[in-house]
Amino acid sequence: MKDFFNAIQDLFETVLLAPFDALRVLEVENWFGANIMSWIFMSIGLVAFVYWMLQLKSFSDNNEEDKSISSHSYL
Repeated sequence: MKDFFNAIQDLFETVLLAPFDALRVLEVENWFGANIMSWIFMSIGLVAFVYWMLQLKSFSDNNEEDKSISSHSYL
């Protein structure tokens, strides 16, 4: 049973987490390159936020939103 858990440990340390080790080594040389995934996710989030705000503005400009006080039952 000990060999089974050691095999799982070896799999994670040498295979599955190898990209993170490469990023750790890259961080010493190039900080922006090491954080490329963070930059990509932040840019995707920014694009989605701008798209969502433009959609809200278009619905607001067309008066499609129900702004009456009783629009929700809990109000």
